[in-house]
Amino acid sequence: MEINNTGIKKLSGSITSPKGYRATGNHIGIKECKKDLALIFSEVPAKAVGVFTTNVVKASSILWDQNLIQNPNGVQAIVINSGNANACTGEVGAKHTELMASELASCLGVDKDQVLVASTGIIGVPLPIDTIIAGINNTYEKLGNTISDANLAAQAIMTTDTYPKQISVELSIDDKKVRIGGMAKGSGMIHPNMATMLSFITTDINISRELLNKALKRSVDDSYNMISVDGDTSTNDLVLLLANGCGGNTEINEENEEYYLFKKALHLVNLFLAQEIVKDGEGAKKFIEVKVSGAASKKDARLLSKSVITSNLVKTAFFGEDANWGRILAAMGYSGANFDPTAVSINFHNGSRSIMLMQEGTPLQFDEELALKILKENEITVELLLKEGTGEATAWGCDLSYEYVRINGDYRS
Repeated sequence: MEINNTGIKKLSGSITSPKGYRATGNHIGIKECKKDLALIFSEVPAKAVGVFTTNVVKASSILWDQNLIQNPNGVQAIVINSGNANACTGEVGAKHTELMASELASCLGVDKDQVLVASTGIIGVPLPIDTIIAGINNTYEKLGNTISDANLAAQAIMTTDTYPKQISVELSIDDKKVRIGGMAKGSGMIHPNMATMLSFITTDINISRELLNKALKRSVDDSYNMISVDGDTSTNDLVLLLANGCGGNTEINEENEEYYLFKKALHLVNLFLAQEIVKDGEGAKKFIEVKVSGAASKKDARLLSKSVITSNLVKTAFFGEDANWGRILAAMGYSGANFDPTAVSINFHNGSRSIMLMQEGTPLQFDEELALKILKENEITVELLLKEGTGEATAWGCDLSYEYVRINGDYRS
């Protein structure tokens, strides 16, 4: 399946699709029965870049990764546990993070500073570190490069997710077939301001670390930073990207045609994973896309679309299938963006159905029955048309349901 006319192809794969990567997942006992440990391994040192939570309260795994992400010797492995965030656990938590990295490093014969760590789950509870150390030893030999191996890893990073989120694409660089694979978890505590979940991306492309970092950060701004489930930014959220060069292309070290092709492919991966996270939002029934055009700047367009998608009143209106455009306009008004409300047009659509609710600041008499048919769909697009300039942005979110309250009300139990 070709995604677009640039030759980027979507494959039925994940993080093991690029050359030189192995992965696995296992149930080791952090959770009662579900898989809770994932491992990713690059057979050769890989360049690593990342984007991390903006929350001032950061888990020790975030601090560990931020310290060694620029390791000149490269990164070779990632160890991830789910069911326990190891956040707000003080010096003990920091020691446990280091022990996780050290143990996997010992098993794989690499340096502990070549092992990144990620944790997700309950905050404020020390890790069952003995269980994890034993689990690493019982799991690393299962590392493999098949789709099944990648599936095990994707399942092991899940918490309240209802399904694993994975993608793989292939493109041609320097007459070589190179691949990008990704997996992510996230369904709650998802909010713009990177990162907003856990996402792990592998590629076998040969590219400079500087350009790898630039491509990731540009992509994050228009993917993970434009989604919201519940307005909460977690203590553990990150995106990690490894590039091991096993694809065999000549290193990309300037912003040429091949760089832009890679950048486009990487963004397709991130955008897919970001949208999958929203579609799997805790208790979510509807996937909502908010498109803003005609804003004074891209910055204003981003502010407007994110404000609408994060409004609890807007989200509950969609859950109730109520065409309450007033809540949308109010959310735009407190976004911090400069715009003329008397020039705003609001349109809802899904597929072939479309309805204009406001035109250039004037409320319209609209067909309530048609509006209800659109709002009953699982995927809905809201178009906000302004007359300030050429700024455009799109944000993605979901409705807010009774089920969200139930899931989060008894999360610790």
